[in-house]
Amino acid sequence: CSPLLIFILCSETVICYSDGKVEVACGDMTPQHGHEPITKNPPFNITTDKSQFSPGDKIKVTLSMASSSEGKHYFKGFLIEARNAGNLNEIVGSFKLIDPEISQLLTCDSKEGSAVSHTGKSHKTEVQVIWVAPSDSPSSVQFLVTVAQGYKEYWVKSPGPVVSQNGVAPPPQTTFVCDPFSCGSMKSCLRDPEGCDPQNDTACHFLSFRALGSSVMFELSGPAEGYVSFALSQDKWMGKDDVYLCIRDTDRVEIKAAYVSGRTHPVYSSQNILKDTAWRLSDGVIQCSFRRDIILPPENLNRFSLDQIYYLFMAHGRAEDGRTHRHDRQPLISTYQTKITGPPEDLIGSRSPLLMKYHGAFMLIAWTSTVSAGVIMARYFKPNWPERNILGQKVWFQLHRMLMALTVLLTLVGFVLPFMYRGGWSKRAGIHPYLGCVVMALAVIQPVMALFRPAPDASRRYIFNWMHFGTGTAAQVVAVVTIFLGIHQQALSLPAPWSTGVLAAIVVWFVLADLVLEVHQRGFLPIVLAIYLCGNLGFLTVLLWTISAV
Repeated sequence: CSPLLIFILCSETVICYSDGKVEVACGDMTPQHGHEPITKNPPFNITTDKSQFSPGDKIKVTLSMASSSEGKHYFKGFLIEARNAGNLNEIVGSFKLIDPEISQLLTCDSKEGSAVSHTGKSHKTEVQVIWVAPSDSPSSVQFLVTVAQGYKEYWVKSPGPVVSQNGVAPPPQTTFVCDPFSCGSMKSCLRDPEGCDPQNDTACHFLSFRALGSSVMFELSGPAEGYVSFALSQDKWMGKDDVYLCIRDTDRVEIKAAYVSGRTHPVYSSQNILKDTAWRLSDGVIQCSFRRDIILPPENLNRFSLDQIYYLFMAHGRAEDGRTHRHDRQPLISTYQTKITGPPEDLIGSRSPLLMKYHGAFMLIAWTSTVSAGVIMARYFKPNWPERNILGQKVWFQLHRMLMALTVLLTLVGFVLPFMYRGGWSKRAGIHPYLGCVVMALAVIQPVMALFRPAPDASRRYIFNWMHFGTGTAAQVVAVVTIFLGIHQQALSLPAPWSTGVLAAIVVWFVLADLVLEVHQRGFLPIVLAIYLCGNLGFLTVLLWTISAV
């Protein structure tokens, strides 16, 4: 009975969508078929009889099978929409039908007649409809289409032509697609996340380049509010770099070459050195492509020759009135230098500099592992190992001193690394560096204070004990707060929110171990310590692995 029920439900779903009532798909234009759409070049064309219009004008839109298409020479289902070319989430205008037998109007985004779909699953080779431009039409409008040849064979949101209002220059939109499948074979690519597909993943940042005779073709794609960019650099430091930006300006994209002398705004080139420029805006993603000669005349100052090796930087951020703001995230930097005109490579990179990775790792080890083990050793093993000695000192004291000395050493090295990376003080890290200085000061005060501690039987020993306890506890608390703030700094941005959860688990794990030891101080110490260390090292390993992966 159950298989029959499932078959009936599945059949009902197919029949439901075969009648074209697909308002549920108005937003993302994706059929609810439960299969992945086809991403290869579609076998159909969508055309318009006009490229310019005025409010109230009527434009004939034609969807037809390409004469050179292979395989099936028909389609069954379709969905046609018109959207703002500058904001493809906004549906624009309304449609009128030419052939009501094979097409019907839909109400999308509460706008009657704002989309057209099929009426049945008959084979079709061509559909024509009329689009009516509204009075409040944007300057440019793009037609999008989803076409289904079968339940498992469909293309989603294929871009069609762009039409513009009279007097507005048609935007150089293009149907080019950043093809990730030829990376490493026909062209070099740098991607974030590694191996992502810009055709299907709107979160994919993508750069490709390949030599074409005496020039190089570049493709750049990524989600951004204002701009996407890449730079050629002779080192892994920002400054003295050859930069190329694709800057969104309302419903257009400007493609510019620039130069940055340091951590400053780019200086745009006055020379027109970019050829065959094209761009596209879709679902918050900026895509652009251009070609540049490998060798440029001497008057093109600050332009690098493309027959040399460079590090590649990729960055994105906001822009207002054509002026770019500081990038939203740390730039993605290629792991090693590559020759732009060299053999194709599938490159890898990182958004976190190596020095900052070591900074994070050292601080995590020091203040979530070694210091906690040292605290447990002094607090609970001192009264339970009163007579055990090693090298003339109590065992608990030797272990405590060793762990705390290691904590101070790791903190000192970790403290210096950001200054080496930044070349000074960071002005954009908020309160994190200030708290870091407090932790460093407290970490140094502890061993200095210990050098002047009075004898165990001295009358004022209790003063040292309380100061030692208070300073150590304050350092541990401030350090944990500082680490919580640090794991999401731009130079070391660990994945949220789960990295915060793992760090919180380390803190909770220490508190639980402390409570258990406080209640059961005898008999269970070695077992509790072993369990605590295993859990602590497990959580710490996860965070260290995450740091290495960013």
